[in-house]
Amino acid sequence: MAARIIDGKAVAASVRVRVAAEVTAFEAERGRVPTLATVLVGDDEASKVYVGGKHRACEEAGIGSRHHDLPAGATEAELLDLVEVLNRDDDVDGILVQLPVPEQIDPDRVVASIDPAKDVDGLTPVSAGLLAHGMPGLVSCTPAGVMELLRHEGVELEGAEAVVVGRSKLVGVPVARLLLQANATVTSCHSRTRDLEAVCRRADVLVAAVGAPRLLGADAVKPGAVVIDVGVNRTDGGLVGDVDFDAAVSIASAITPVPGGVGPMTIAMLLVNTLAAARARV
Repeated sequence: MAARIIDGKAVAASVRVRVAAEVTAFEAERGRVPTLATVLVGDDEASKVYVGGKHRACEEAGIGSRHHDLPAGATEAELLDLVEVLNRDDDVDGILVQLPVPEQIDPDRVVASIDPAKDVDGLTPVSAGLLAHGMPGLVSCTPAGVMELLRHEGVELEGAEAVVVGRSKLVGVPVARLLLQANATVTSCHSRTRDLEAVCRRADVLVAAVGAPRLLGADAVKPGAVVIDVGVNRTDGGLVGDVDFDAAVSIASAITPVPGGVGPMTIAMLLVNTLAAARARV
């Protein structure tokens, strides 16, 4: 029996509708709308598309947005100065510096310079520390989107065995933390994990976030598992995930497609974070 396909587009749309209603209530209460500021350094076309999509989503949800362009030759000091201006701007609730940045700029230093209260990407060391300690804070958007999909699907995480393939600070590590907070038993896998397929095959919930096309095949999926594929890999045949979808779909109980699974959730959760950041400000 084929797995249920988890429709990330539909779940993201429901999140956007919910946020729009909450933004209307926020505006009635506070007399203003939450506002997101984005920063793009250089002319990377893919980054332009991503940023444009974020601003369109803000507009649809009633969230204000501002955009700041810096030339590809901008210095790290110039970018840090702009971030500091946005940190001090009382009309800005969230700040997002689009990554990657040009090679002359240290992305870790730039991210760390963002006011954690405005860190709607959830990537600052403070945000990561709060998550690690199980304290309230802004959670990076893609991991938050993974958890929203699992909640929407009614997946019972307490006591479940979850395996996360990938240990990046963008997805793998925060997803593992969130699953632990949901009382799952979590194993984090990576490039040096021995017998990766056997470890994955134990998982009731398998999250793939490593960036390797079709890395995980049928032998890596436990019958009846829920498979969340975060990978987005460009191949000659189009976009594919880290999981061999065709092989896994007849084994899993539920699975996200690529595209159309986790991807749409990232921007939806950015809206959630922007509203949360606005609510938290006095």
